[in-house]
Amino acid sequence: MADRMLQFVRLDQHQPDKRPATLRREDFGEIYEEFAPKAAAEQSSRCSQCGVPFCQVHCPLNNNIPDWLKLTAEGRLEEAYEVAAATNTFPEICGRICPQDRLCEGNCVIEKGFGSVTIGSVEKYITDNAWAQGWVKPPKPRRELDRSIGIIGAGPGGLAAAERLRVRGYQVHVYDRYDRVGGLMIYGIPNFKLEKEVVLRRAKQFEEGGIHFHLNIAVGRDVTLEELRVKHDAVLIATGVYKARDMAAPGIGLPGIVPALEFLTASNRAGLGEVVPAMESGAMNAAGKRVVVIGGGDTAMDCVRTAVRQGAASVTCLYRRDKANMPGSMREVYNAEEEGVVFEWLGAPEAFLGDASVTAVRAHRMHLGLPDATGRQQVEAIAGSQFDLPADLVIMALGFDPEDLPAAFNEPALPVTKWGTLKVDHRTMMTALPGVFAAGDIVRGASLVVWAIRDGRDAAETMHHYIEQKASTLAVAAE
Repeated sequence: MADRMLQFVRLDQHQPDKRPATLRREDFGEIYEEFAPKAAAEQSSRCSQCGVPFCQVHCPLNNNIPDWLKLTAEGRLEEAYEVAAATNTFPEICGRICPQDRLCEGNCVIEKGFGSVTIGSVEKYITDNAWAQGWVKPPKPRRELDRSIGIIGAGPGGLAAAERLRVRGYQVHVYDRYDRVGGLMIYGIPNFKLEKEVVLRRAKQFEEGGIHFHLNIAVGRDVTLEELRVKHDAVLIATGVYKARDMAAPGIGLPGIVPALEFLTASNRAGLGEVVPAMESGAMNAAGKRVVVIGGGDTAMDCVRTAVRQGAASVTCLYRRDKANMPGSMREVYNAEEEGVVFEWLGAPEAFLGDASVTAVRAHRMHLGLPDATGRQQVEAIAGSQFDLPADLVIMALGFDPEDLPAAFNEPALPVTKWGTLKVDHRTMMTALPGVFAAGDIVRGASLVVWAIRDGRDAAETMHHYIEQKASTLAVAAE
């Protein structure tokens, strides 16, 4: 083992510097500065190189984290990038948006007493450096195959599968109903976490590698699933989940109450230089308004921090549990607090007040009771605890459910679970329709980008084996 490692005993944990909150409130630029090479090497050297690396075990992609930390500490950055890219299609994206505090860093064995290794920041540094040095190459196969794959959805799961299959030589065609490649990475995640050029340069690189993108194409409207099955040797459904969860409450239909994804999409489109009518009219613009965001996940944090940057008069997050039970990243909560967001813990909405538009959220206080079967504490309303939060714009960030894909695709034979997600054989990731596979959120429900990447890569392997087996069976039958 190199003597550069195990430096956590003398070097403190240090994240890249954050821009001051007073400055970052004014724009949508990423909030973290770049790691200096010396600082990245020093922070990498804090790794203890455990025999059983819990960081790797708790990474959905099982990234070889200790290996690329060691290589970074030794200044072998091109090798570090190769190791990182071997298991992760988008290390520069995961380094920015993964909730490392819940995954790799949160399970680092030196976390207690010393502070974890800054894994996410080093991952981002390695890959950004690789892009700058020209080490990131398009996915070019050794030989071309005369077999094609159709992928529905250009989000992280679909793109991860596309890259893996293209490297094997397949002719890959990706269909997406939106006008840009990236899915929620483009339209659902704000620039201060993930600048859009980081995603768009990957899309350009994939095109250079021979992946074909068919944008503004909705399956069920512009092409049928059956047509794609006839055209391609196998089809992957990786549409994600976009249907906003709603709630039943008096006044829920008032103008000024908007779904989180519509709010974020409008903001991101404006940031991409588009003229967005909903922004121009003020319907999706928080400027000068009292904003209340309902929810406690990462999407809620994206909304409150976006509203701050749009110039809201005040921003409040209403969440029915306490801070310790927030499902979102604690790092994002701290960033939001620094930027002036007020959190109303243990509060749940019961009605929305107003006539022509919403003017307030009526909520009541909650009490955390006994754990349920999942181990999470149940919440109970406290009688007589109502209070009102003034609001000109209410953003509902209650999570996402699957759309009705059998109806949307006009394919009633496409099976779904009781939750509306697609039903698959979890060994093969294939649906009940032969040659039709599914991966990502549309199978597991709303989850993380890193899980979508894992599922997409796994689906690519099972699709390859399916096509190979099918070809072998046909060859035997022809003899």
